[in-house]
Amino acid sequence: MFDSQFELLHYKITPINIIDLVLVVLVCFQLFKLLKGSLAFNILIGLITIYMFWLVVRYFDMPLMTGMLGQFTQVGIVAVLVVFQQEIRKFLLVIGNSSLLGENKKWWNIFPWKWKIQETFHTPFDEIVEACRELAAQKAGAIIVFPITSEMKFIAGSGEAMDSIISKRLLLAIFNKNSPLHDGAVIISNGKIKASNCVLPVSENPQIINKYGLRHLSAIGITEQTDAICLVVSEERGAISYIKEGQIEEGLLAEEITDRLNAQFSKEMVTIGE
Repeated sequence: MFDSQFELLHYKITPINIIDLVLVVLVCFQLFKLLKGSLAFNILIGLITIYMFWLVVRYFDMPLMTGMLGQFTQVGIVAVLVVFQQEIRKFLLVIGNSSLLGENKKWWNIFPWKWKIQETFHTPFDEIVEACRELAAQKAGAIIVFPITSEMKFIAGSGEAMDSIISKRLLLAIFNKNSPLHDGAVIISNGKIKASNCVLPVSENPQIINKYGLRHLSAIGITEQTDAICLVVSEERGAISYIKEGQIEEGLLAEEITDRLNAQFSKEMVTIGE
C-alpha cells in the first residue's frame, strides 16, 4: 500500500512527500505565530504578493515587468534577512530552546565537563511584587525583566551593571522618580539584580502601538524577541501588568503574579564556576 504512488497536480503522493508536506506546514504555522499581529506580517504579505505577481508576468512573457521584478527577487534573501532579523532571531531561539541539543537539557550533565558543583538559589518574588505594589500606589512607573534561558548581557550592557542582592528597598530606590535610574528597566537573573536603567527594544505591533505608552511597548518588545517575562507598573494608572511572549495581562492580584513567577522559576539553579 505504501509503495503505491498517485499523481495530484504533478505531485507524487508518497510517505516521504507526506512527511515533507507536514514539515512545511509546521514551519509555516510557527512563522505565522511569530509574525501574527506584528508589522513584519504585513511586510511578509507584501513580499509574497510581489513574488506571485512576478510569477504571473513571467508566465505571460512580459519582458519589462519580468526584468524589473526579477531584479527585486534576486535580492529577496538579503532583504528578508535585513527586514526580518528580529523575527529570525526569535525563530532560531524557539528552535534552540526546544532542540535536544539545547544546553539546558538534563542529558548534557552526563559529560565530564558538566560535572560541576551546583547549588539552588531563590529569588524573592513576593518581595519584588510587594515593591511593585508600593510603586503602583505611588504612581511610579517600573519595568522588571526576568530572563529565562539567558542573562541578556547585551541588554544589560545598555544600563548600569549592579549584580546586587534583591531587596524591596533597593527596587523602590531604583524606581524612585528622583532617581537617575528610574526610566530604564531592571534585569533580575540568577537571584540577583544584574542591571538597572536598561534600554529595551520597542514593540512594532500595529495593534498596540496606540494603546500603550513607551514603558509597556518596551516590555512587550523584549518579550516578543526573547523568552523573558516582564512586570510593568503603570505610572498613569498605578496598575501592575504581567507580560509574557508579547501578551499582556492586566488586573492580576499580587498573589497571582507571585504564584506565576514562582511556578515559572521553581527550578532555578546556578552552576559554580560558570
